[in-house]
Amino acid sequence: MKVGVLTFHRCINYGSYWQARCLVEGLRGMGHDARLLDHDDVTARRAEWRNAFQPRLPVRTTRNDIAGYGAKARRFLAAFDALPQTPRFDLNEPWRAEPQDAIVIGSDEVWNFSHPWYGWKPAFFGDFLPAGRRIAYAASFGSHDAARGIHPDWAAKLARFDAISVRDANSRELVQASTGRDPTVVLDPVLQFPPAEPEAGARGGHVAVYGHGFPDWFVGNVRAWASQRGLRLVSIGYRNDWADESVIDLAPEAFPAQIAGAAAVTTNFFHGCVFALRFGRPFVCAVSDYRRNKLRDLTDKLGAARHLVDATTEAGDYSALLDAPLDLEIAGRIAQLREQSGAFLATALG
Repeated sequence: MKVGVLTFHRCINYGSYWQARCLVEGLRGMGHDARLLDHDDVTARRAEWRNAFQPRLPVRTTRNDIAGYGAKARRFLAAFDALPQTPRFDLNEPWRAEPQDAIVIGSDEVWNFSHPWYGWKPAFFGDFLPAGRRIAYAASFGSHDAARGIHPDWAAKLARFDAISVRDANSRELVQASTGRDPTVVLDPVLQFPPAEPEAGARGGHVAVYGHGFPDWFVGNVRAWASQRGLRLVSIGYRNDWADESVIDLAPEAFPAQIAGAAAVTTNFFHGCVFALRFGRPFVCAVSDYRRNKLRDLTDKLGAARHLVDATTEAGDYSALLDAPLDLEIAGRIAQLREQSGAFLATALG
């Protein structure tokens, strides 16, 4: 089938890039002619670039780091252009997209009404897209909590999907309550169609730090643990002054190797956890309100909930989580969900 993937594929964010790439590559591996629907929106593009250069607001980027964030953005643009894509179209005119046998929407916060620049875009709800089938894969409402519900007009758009799957319990509850349908819960594409293991190299010499805006209690505990073991803290993609080194301009293609080669992963990002799970690295994650829904469900369904830490987590718990391999049951749960996710896609795409 000719399959278009509609997601946030041009976000300057390692997780967004890899979930888009893995989904397209996975669908192509299933035998489909899959490509990203290359949408553009002037407002979103400007917001994305502002965020790329000022990712830690209200802390402003220093003059010395502007060049690093610029190099990172250019590397992302080159990586985007190397992915299989359709001709570009205006996101606000989705009927201009190249027609597809099926369009797969999702594997990101595509239904998050609170997203600062992609919220409330009808295309992500399937409106006006030239497709034989509309399928949601691993779609999420992100920080839009189930208790807030969905307006009937938007629920009606969801009801028109031919098949729906989500990646978290909060999104499942919203779909159930608004449409009466029970969507399948599936894996993020990075776990469903995982990137290959990087070539063998030195492993365990650093601790990967992925994210920004970490709370002081998290920073103190991570630094103490790493110092006791003589490990360097390497911040990936963002300046974190508390790390020993910040590699701001890392190309997205190089991201998996940084995680796979780490002794452990410390993060407050969803895909920081996903990549740690993919490569079996010990990890801890500080939960923020914005990412609480998706982080909680990811770790709950995989038996990794204890890796989410908060201000009450004791120093000894960091040692227990970061010194030991991941629980063996985690790999088993990923395998079970991978089978369930694959069955959903096979049925939805016919």
